[in-house]
Amino acid sequence: MPDQVGLELIAGQLEESIPGSVLATVFFRNRATVEVAPATIRAVLAALRERHGYGALMSVHGVDYYPEEPRLGVHYELLDMEHVDRLTVKLRVPLAEPTVESVTGDWPTADHQEREIYDMFGVVFDGHPDLRRILMPEDYEGHPQRRDFPVGGEPVLFTHNDATGPGWTR
Repeated sequence: MPDQVGLELIAGQLEESIPGSVLATVFFRNRATVEVAPATIRAVLAALRERHGYGALMSVHGVDYYPEEPRLGVHYELLDMEHVDRLTVKLRVPLAEPTVESVTGDWPTADHQEREIYDMFGVVFDGHPDLRRILMPEDYEGHPQRRDFPVGGEPVLFTHNDATGPGWTR
């Protein structure tokens, strides 16, 4: 795990090679995180792989920062297997235009994870080879993991212990 100084060095090198890419860094509870501009995500991940050894994309997650704006986030968890170092790369996109470039071409493991984020949060991944719902039916309206999604559903009627239900005996 890079320490605070290591994180700042990585962020400085990213900013130097990709101007405007780094928006913030956070080192909290021994977790290193760099927040980047959405337009630079592919270049940032490529630089982290080529220059810093983060060769494995372990997971991609969606986040809803409701009520803040930009509201939707995507988190990429990278691993340097040689040094057993983890690094989180975050980006945020506005609800009005929740679009980010797909990294599936460079990181095939992101394929189904990007589809899940699209399905559950509504983030569109430009350039994804097969961007369609993966968990919900194609005709489903809405994105169930958004924080303002209505909780509830169809009422369930339990009649097994109702005196008027079938099979009731006294």
